[in-house]
Amino acid sequence: MTIMQKVYWLIATLGNVLAINYMLNSSNTLSHIVLLMTLTYTVIGYFDMFHSRHTLNRLYPVVAYLRYFLESYRVEIQQYFIANDTEETPFNREQRSLVYQRSKNVRDTIAFGTQQNLLEDNYLSLWQSLHPKKVNDTAKRIKIGGPDCKQPYKACYFNISAMSFGSLSANAIESLNLGARKADCYHNTGEGGVSPYHLKHQGDIVWQIGSGLFGCRDDAGNFNPDSFKAMATRPQIKMIEIKLSQGAKPGHGGVLPAAKITEEIAAIRHIPRDRDCVSPAVNPECTTPKALLNFVKRLRELSGGKPVGFKLCVGNPVEFLGLCKAMIETGITPDFITVDGAEGGTGAAPVEFTNRLGMMCLEGVYFVHNALTGAGLRDKIKIIASGKTASSFDLLAKIAMGADTVNAARTMMLSLGCIQSRHCNTNLCPTGIATQDPARSKALNVIAKSERVKNYHQNTLKSFFELVGSMGLDSPEKLQPHMLKRRTPYGLLMSVGSLIEPIQKNELINGTKLAGPWNTWWHLAQADDFYSEDVYILSPAELSRPRKQI
Repeated sequence: MTIMQKVYWLIATLGNVLAINYMLNSSNTLSHIVLLMTLTYTVIGYFDMFHSRHTLNRLYPVVAYLRYFLESYRVEIQQYFIANDTEETPFNREQRSLVYQRSKNVRDTIAFGTQQNLLEDNYLSLWQSLHPKKVNDTAKRIKIGGPDCKQPYKACYFNISAMSFGSLSANAIESLNLGARKADCYHNTGEGGVSPYHLKHQGDIVWQIGSGLFGCRDDAGNFNPDSFKAMATRPQIKMIEIKLSQGAKPGHGGVLPAAKITEEIAAIRHIPRDRDCVSPAVNPECTTPKALLNFVKRLRELSGGKPVGFKLCVGNPVEFLGLCKAMIETGITPDFITVDGAEGGTGAAPVEFTNRLGMMCLEGVYFVHNALTGAGLRDKIKIIASGKTASSFDLLAKIAMGADTVNAARTMMLSLGCIQSRHCNTNLCPTGIATQDPARSKALNVIAKSERVKNYHQNTLKSFFELVGSMGLDSPEKLQPHMLKRRTPYGLLMSVGSLIEPIQKNELINGTKLAGPWNTWWHLAQADDFYSEDVYILSPAELSRPRKQI
């Protein structure tokens, strides 16, 4: 027997006898409490040892529940009492504190030097200039809209990323949209469709069309052009985004648990309530590169010429180059491409998909920027980076790697008061943000939280422009990948690149012999099918680059 089994039999026998004797001799309140405790212990322990399904309960009766209790608060204990300011993931305490401070408009400076290890492998940094400049006001917004766009949109450098009504509560959606209006940025709806809470406060909207076609589907789940046109032509809808995949779970459809599907959500999404809402992994309108581009063209026409683009987490590079080939062959280009990072986001996902699939945001942005440049398409298409962004440096790094503007989701949730409890998929969010429980969500004050969204956005953007100016630049458009410095394992600094060489305009289409995998990938790319085999064996760039002759 284990020690706790022996303890159980000791209490069940001798303990109860002594407790009964104590009660008979003293008959005070304490004696009754002692007897109640020994009897309760006996009953619970008997059930654990002879009827429980759990091995721990059978071997360690009663006290096993202490383990379950502590385990249920493990994340909170780790977060509040054990982890230091820089070691938590996905956002450490330093990053969360920065968001909270900026959202509350309180001091966000630190004293006594950095807590970061500046010699850590892959640590990113910048070189400042002795001649700091002020960013021009005319360089603080980005025009999105290609040659076929009739209603281009001037976007902010920092925006609210895709989070659906359903995943988030009504009050959270209202707070984000009102915050977007106050901050003069856009708010992406996520794939759950446009809800009344997105529209109530008149903040600029990017309507995301996911693989479930929510908000523009018929009873059979097929695309409904009439319902799409009715919503897309509303003045508040500024752009349309087709979701191919997301960084949290590339290659996997979205899931909204049945427990979170209210009558209102079911009506907005046009779905039943009696089962989980599962989006397919493949958008039914976008099964091939050319089908995707034809869908882009169709949505642009139905919306009255508004910017239309698509979102993806980059995987096999050949498949994205197939998209570039399809753009060249059809003459159809999206107005923007949103590049999501494998770091994941607000969407709940299987562990393997979150941990192991896709390119990280900086890598994906760098690749897409070079691919579009090499195919002669970059001047027609804007790139939106959608990845882990907490500070102005995170924002700058993505733009330096090739993005035109940046979306953030989780840090916008933090600005609302999210405490990173990671209960987003349980409907038990302790802050009323990622839940459909009215008792929890009503605690979220829309007016107050929208101010925090605005403050975080504006303070981060202000810091971003100051950081750009500190490098001697008067416009974020002048940022280049080589301006980011990465610490190598040898302790030296190198300019940030990738496993692939940067390429110049039109080099993919004019037959230039390129270093690295570009020629192989371009040769394998197909305009008529997304799938291509991943056959190229990557090697470190410093080993594959030809040496210059002296």
